[in-house]
Amino acid sequence: MNRLKKIIVTMVLLLASVQFYAQRPHDHDKIKTLKIAFITERLDLSSKEAQDFWPIYNEYESNRASLREKEHSQIRSKVKESHNLSEKEAKAIVELFLEFEQEEEDIRKDFIKKAAEVITAKKTLLLLRSEEEFKRQLIKKYHQKRGESGKNIP
Repeated sequence: MNRLKKIIVTMVLLLASVQFYAQRPHDHDKIKTLKIAFITERLDLSSKEAQDFWPIYNEYESNRASLREKEHSQIRSKVKESHNLSEKEAKAIVELFLEFEQEEEDIRKDFIKKAAEVITAKKTLLLLRSEEEFKRQLIKKYHQKRGESGKNIP
């Protein structure tokens, strides 16, 4: 009976770990939660700063996501079929791509200005660095899960 309990416990733990480490195609909520925790820890925001900062950050992330969706639907799908486009159509898509790039830059500039108004300039710079660090850690963990070393990441 004791051996049966050990086998059952082992099976439950095995299933739980498989479930935990299973690759989910779009686990954005989990990544978003981890990113918020990472940034919160790095910036060490006061309660007043956090109250003012997070709505600005959430709006920034929402605007970026909307822009990416729009870009994907209007450009990325057409790029895959670029060999079937005329030069005029390709030129129009390149121009649209540049407009999206400018809009993304404008969204980022607006966010940085707003963030610097509610948190210090030093914390704003720390935020920019923390976002990059989070991204690098995420990529590193992804490669580790895939059995790669991740050392070839620039």
